[in-house]
Amino acid sequence: MYCFIKALSFLCIFLFANFAKAQVCTGTFGQPLINQTFGQGNNTDNWYGPLAQYAPGATTFTTFMGPPGPNSRALAPNQSGLVKTPATPGNPYPIYWQPHADHTGDSNGLMLLIDGVATKTVFFEQKMDDLCPNTLLRLSIWVLNANSAAANAQPPNMILKVIDPNSNLLDSTSTGNVIADGRWHQYSLDFSNGNNSTVTLQLINDTQTNSGNDFALDDITVQACGPGITPFFNLNNASLSMCEGTTSSFTVNANISPEYTNPVYQWQENKGTGWVDIPASTTKQATINFLNQPAGTYQYRLITAINGNIDKVNCRAVSAPITVTVNPLPIAKAEKFGPFCLGNTIQLNASGGTSYSWTGPNGFTSTAQSPLLINATKAMEGEYTVTVSANGCSANASTNVLIYDPVQIITNIQAATICEGKSIQLAASGGTEYLWQPANGLSDPKSASPVASPTETTTYTVKVTNGACSETAQITINVNKNAMADAGVDQKIVNGQKITLNGKVSGDVTYLWTPADYLDDPTKLTPVATPPRDITYTLHATSNSGCSSSSDQVNITVYPKVVIPNTFSPNGDNVNDTWNIPAAASFPNPVIRIINRFGNLVYQSTGPFKPWDGKMNGKELPPAVYYYSVYLNEDFQTYTGWLMLVR
Repeated sequence: MYCFIKALSFLCIFLFANFAKAQVCTGTFGQPLINQTFGQGNNTDNWYGPLAQYAPGATTFTTFMGPPGPNSRALAPNQSGLVKTPATPGNPYPIYWQPHADHTGDSNGLMLLIDGVATKTVFFEQKMDDLCPNTLLRLSIWVLNANSAAANAQPPNMILKVIDPNSNLLDSTSTGNVIADGRWHQYSLDFSNGNNSTVTLQLINDTQTNSGNDFALDDITVQACGPGITPFFNLNNASLSMCEGTTSSFTVNANISPEYTNPVYQWQENKGTGWVDIPASTTKQATINFLNQPAGTYQYRLITAINGNIDKVNCRAVSAPITVTVNPLPIAKAEKFGPFCLGNTIQLNASGGTSYSWTGPNGFTSTAQSPLLINATKAMEGEYTVTVSANGCSANASTNVLIYDPVQIITNIQAATICEGKSIQLAASGGTEYLWQPANGLSDPKSASPVASPTETTTYTVKVTNGACSETAQITINVNKNAMADAGVDQKIVNGQKITLNGKVSGDVTYLWTPADYLDDPTKLTPVATPPRDITYTLHATSNSGCSSSSDQVNITVYPKVVIPNTFSPNGDNVNDTWNIPAAASFPNPVIRIINRFGNLVYQSTGPFKPWDGKMNGKELPPAVYYYSVYLNEDFQTYTGWLMLVR
């Protein structure tokens, strides 16, 4: 009988154990209650420590090698270290440890790297406190085989084991072989913690050799099973959108799977500064009074727990948030590109939104952002209002349109003629502002009546503005040139020569040379003159337009004809006794030189000419041939030749 009872008890225990392991979460596993990430590194180092600093609650029974590690290349069996990547500089075995970021892909995220051994012992523990008793929990861990498939090394194999504070086994599972595929693999264990608020995860080597068995751990999490919660607004909406300044109320509700008995509820709100309880919102369905909230994002979530556990963070289920988006009112702007005159095109423009709706005088409507109203009339005057919309919100803006009468310009003249150097008054009326162009020759280009003194024929354009509208008119001022006479440069001739006068005139003129003496035609600009003596001619130019006349003079210097005798006989008979050049007397400073056939100077006259008497130093020279040079002035070439002295 005792044996039967003992056997029956064993069967009951066996069935209960299997029943316990068969528990299944009928709701959903919530946010991690514990999340061991092994910390964060920096941009420089690869090895980190101590372990307690970067991974509070974690303990390794391997030999922990803090920075910089045992060496720059590897760990020995049963050693561990915190690293950013398994591969290290100088690794001589590139097929073994492979460079790989942590489970999240963070290049600075840390992982616990372990060189395992064949001994089946605990090599890692993670203590988990503050758990809610009698909860179905899910333990998850990420494992990376640090070797490459090409290494053909023994893959790591480990047992996940959860024990209570008295070292009683709560549950366990095996990872099996963690394959070398360069990827992180997640392993999970669902267990009930019974009445325990503290449990410990243990990892046990289950590999038969020390060769290979190199792996990394990351992101150990514990999640509690709770009811599945699907919150919604009003008629099953997952989100709401409204406009800034809206005052309204809405309902929050949730579909919840039946996981808890005697549940209680609490709605929370997050306005961007963290989750806070909404007072009096402790039912599954609640009404939220939304009063004139500024633009932003507002989140709502439902918390549920067994009655008595709602304030215990690890003993409650939390829904995903649902969102109310408060869109800002568009900054509406309405403008016109005026002013506008009768007959012009009215250009309106709006901004600040994605759609637009205009209304205005005379039944005007438009959905264009920048509508055009052609051929403006007085009936189009008034206020134009646009409704600017964006993200379901709208705002209004207005602009006032005035239609101005066109400018009627009156000018004092349309065209006029003046003489060069004279002025004339221009005048325009019909507006409040004036601008004349070009400004050249005007006393004040912004005056309604400037004085014009152009030097050339000019057409002036005046723009007349009445503050809104403008118009232009033109006045042409023709400029008649004054008579201009140019008689040319003074000239010199020898008596008996002809010379042409080089007269020039400009403008519409009549011209005449005076005196007419010795001119072939005094009415020609270039007459031929044959004066026998010095004379001054004047060219007269008279304007045919009544403008100023002009005159200019040219001096003609007439030199006597130069005759140089080649024989003289200084014998005292008073006939041809001196060598004389009559024309030399007309020049103030002629230079005459006479030399003999040996080149010796026998006579020289500088200054007023003195005839040569055939002597040298008062002594008569013998009859002979002598040679002369005669310089009269710069207008004549130097005369040279021979002369015969006879006695």
